[in-house]
Amino acid sequence: MSTLETQDMAALKPGPEAAHWVAEAGRLAYADRGLYVADPAFVSVPVRGLTDPGYLKSRAALVDPNKSMGKAQPGDPPFQKTFLWGASEGVENGTSHISIADRNGNAVSMTTTIEDGFGARLMTKGGFLLNNELTDFSFAATDDGKPVANRVEGGKRPRSSMAPTIVLDSNNKLYALVGSPGGSLIINYVVKTLVGILDWKLDPQVAVDLPNFGSRNGPTELEAGTEAETWKPALEAKGHEVRLIDKNSGIQAIVATPAGFVGGADSRREGVAIGS
Repeated sequence: MSTLETQDMAALKPGPEAAHWVAEAGRLAYADRGLYVADPAFVSVPVRGLTDPGYLKSRAALVDPNKSMGKAQPGDPPFQKTFLWGASEGVENGTSHISIADRNGNAVSMTTTIEDGFGARLMTKGGFLLNNELTDFSFAATDDGKPVANRVEGGKRPRSSMAPTIVLDSNNKLYALVGSPGGSLIINYVVKTLVGILDWKLDPQVAVDLPNFGSRNGPTELEAGTEAETWKPALEAKGHEVRLIDKNSGIQAIVATPAGFVGGADSRREGVAIGS
């Protein structure tokens, strides 16, 4: 989101210009994520450097408003203690998300996963499925002779794309809850919805139901069968390699308003916004 904060996203409508900025920001984020992010008990993740305002500003400056950068390279954040190599993971369908808020100001944004439709295909005597989180590790231990940060190791937690998000207003009060299932696409789903709610001032249901779009530091991916397909020529004119794919998100969002909470549940799959 820091890259998008350098652009007046509120002045843009959902369309190819917004998709360009979100995709380019995604390339930069996924490039750094792939190299540096893994279980902090096993690797020294340079969180301070990756969130350093100067570093984020320098990364944002790499975005050309008129041309895609193609595949982004990882940056060189300050305050590093180690250098590791990373790899990305695929998409799964065993994840769920719930967003809950109450009148007392309590709020929960929770994403949970067993990594595949039936996890590890093993069920305990208590009646619940065991997860298959091993697939969230990078399958290769090394890349170009360098150790992969997210490689498999005993007792290690795998990297995840789950991004349950709580947004507070300037008075530190609850403003919004957002989250989604969707494997490595989750990050882009959440970013799209936050831009819709925060910058475009959309009703949460409208923001949730916007076409999905973004990049995982590969092709710019647009949701097939939606209005986003019409953005393809304009993005290709900026040098994007565009791929139309199914994006079966399951975004759940809540926004606090003076009149009460307003919710949105992704129409692409099961889920409903309810309140009392």
